[in-house]
Amino acid sequence: MKNYFEVLRKCPLFKGIADDEIEGMLGCLGAYTQSYDKDTMIISEGDEARYVGVLLSGEAQIEQTDYYGNRSIVAAIEPSELFGETFACANVEYMPVDVVAAEDSEVMFFDSSCVTRTCGRACLHHQQIIYNLMHIMANKNLLFHQKIEITSKRTTREKLMAYLMLQAKRTGKNAFDVPFDRQELADYLEVDRSGLSAEISKLRHEGVLECVKNRFVLL
Repeated sequence: MKNYFEVLRKCPLFKGIADDEIEGMLGCLGAYTQSYDKDTMIISEGDEARYVGVLLSGEAQIEQTDYYGNRSIVAAIEPSELFGETFACANVEYMPVDVVAAEDSEVMFFDSSCVTRTCGRACLHHQQIIYNLMHIMANKNLLFHQKIEITSKRTTREKLMAYLMLQAKRTGKNAFDVPFDRQELADYLEVDRSGLSAEISKLRHEGVLECVKNRFVLL
């Protein structure tokens, strides 16, 4: 487990907790790790909503797929970030989304019941973890609200610009990388890929932005 301390100390779930205390708590939290190849399911829709995951390495995405097979990317997950906590803590019986490995990935899972309840050994920092979890879930709600704001725009151009301006505000820079390729960005914005590519070309021609692969510059 010590191999993962560099990632875990960056994980907001363990904010304010020292390395030696994290090591002692992993057993209380029922922690175990698992590896996944690119494009494989980490969690599938319909799985039991019991576990909270921390991405240790690689890249993952939370996705929803409708009846006709159309994919919508809800969020991108980077190392040290949590997933599954909202559904586990809401006592949802089954997962309503997929979590997919976008790259070869390694994940640490915790039993949600061990996270949300103090253990028999009364770990001094278990209350801190519960507080951290509440803070994480509040921030996730804000991010999902932002996603709704973006996808509620009327046109592909408006959706794209709303997303890019939020990324610029988040990073504090006019040049930044987005965690999606073209198809993934289209799926996140819930638009057609060809229409998205056409709008990007128009915006480049108009001098509004520049982009190379997943790097954008707002001019």
